[in-house]
Amino acid sequence: MSDRPNILVIMSDEHDPAVMGCYGDSIVQTPHMDRLAEEGIVFDAAYTTSPLCAPARASFTAVQYVSRCGVWTNDCQLPSDDYPSLPHALNAVGYECWLGGKMHFAGAHRYGFRDVYPGANQGDRSGKGGRRAFDDLSESGFGWEGRVAAFKTSDTSPVLERDRKVTAECSAFLQNRSADDKPFFLLAGYVAPHFPLTIPEAYYAPYKDKVPMPEIPEGFLETLPTNYKHLRAGFGVTKATPEQTKLGRELYWGFVNWLDDEIGRLLAALNDSEVADNTIVIYCTDHGENKGDHGLWWKNNMYEHASRTPLIVSFPKRWTGGQRRTGVCSLVDLAQTIAEIGGAERSDDWDGESLLNYLDDGNSDWRDVAVSEYYAHNIASGMAMIRQGPWKYVYHTRFDEVHGPERELYNLEEDAGEFNNLADDPAQADRIAQLHDLLAKELRRDPEDAEAQSRADLAKGY
Repeated sequence: MSDRPNILVIMSDEHDPAVMGCYGDSIVQTPHMDRLAEEGIVFDAAYTTSPLCAPARASFTAVQYVSRCGVWTNDCQLPSDDYPSLPHALNAVGYECWLGGKMHFAGAHRYGFRDVYPGANQGDRSGKGGRRAFDDLSESGFGWEGRVAAFKTSDTSPVLERDRKVTAECSAFLQNRSADDKPFFLLAGYVAPHFPLTIPEAYYAPYKDKVPMPEIPEGFLETLPTNYKHLRAGFGVTKATPEQTKLGRELYWGFVNWLDDEIGRLLAALNDSEVADNTIVIYCTDHGENKGDHGLWWKNNMYEHASRTPLIVSFPKRWTGGQRRTGVCSLVDLAQTIAEIGGAERSDDWDGESLLNYLDDGNSDWRDVAVSEYYAHNIASGMAMIRQGPWKYVYHTRFDEVHGPERELYNLEEDAGEFNNLADDPAQADRIAQLHDLLAKELRRDPEDAEAQSRADLAKGY
């Protein structure tokens, strides 16, 4: 680019793109995100690199899959503050990299970011974790009961207050920025619509009795992969009542509406600033939310509602709005794109590829691949997913010397709901082998080796 643009990334937490007007939801009210889509380019098949907060955000920061940067769980972190990262690469070519809000970083580690305001990211990490035994499907009521207790309306909550501060502080940053200043990369990190699902009554009322219940075919829950049965048991979701599911979904839709209004305030501040015309705006999230679909809540799995993410890129100065891209991509591709836009040196040790040519020309060649991994809590073994074209392949590594592995295979064009697992179909054997080889190539090792390292690292800790 002739004059390097500023880059504003708005990253929410736990937002299923299916709950957005511009992604086809006719119930939710997201006028500000929809306007951003009208002015920009919408990606229909973007994915997280991990359906969990800290691993996904560290992966984006380090531009590496989670098994390569070693952030296996929310209790892990990148090895050191000078770990090669997207912010470090942009700083090296004259950008100022600022973090406003959540990024799930530990302690003083910022990996090249500077805080817009202090206190949004803190705490220590143990680096420890483990696995549930293959045959231990004991149910926990604690996780579910604690979370469902916060299914309510209120004008205040820790999330609401934190995100209001994100809007205020990042808005002030933008309005105090001069067009003559160095180019900036600002990450506005919202927590919403992440639980607790506590929102103002005014945002709940429009969705009461309006949100459909999840579609779960009779007998489907008994066919879930072992890891997903563990997730249901470990989070206590097996105890969820229809009334709780209904209320939680209505609150989630309202929370997305609330987030949209906060984003609208931030975009209004940008539009009222000196840097508006030369700032790329990107909206994304770290991962999705199950919201009762497939009998699951929160994230932690590879179904579309947990692993697919919204991605909108808007810069009218370069790209005509109202475009869509159907090619498969992920958070590491987005990070590569930001680096290329900024003119930063991109390491061969990074994963993914820049989307810039694909943004410029929707008919250009694109590799159409995304990988996601999960090695964290309430599972019996780590899992890795690869999406290419209409096909999604999920490999659940061996649980122990006797059990596993398990596989999932879906054709999303024919089975958008992911209810028909084709992994045991002999006609799909060659496709599974091909996708497994591609998955190993992307990870630069066999998924079983990644799982073995995760178990060793999580047992040892820091």
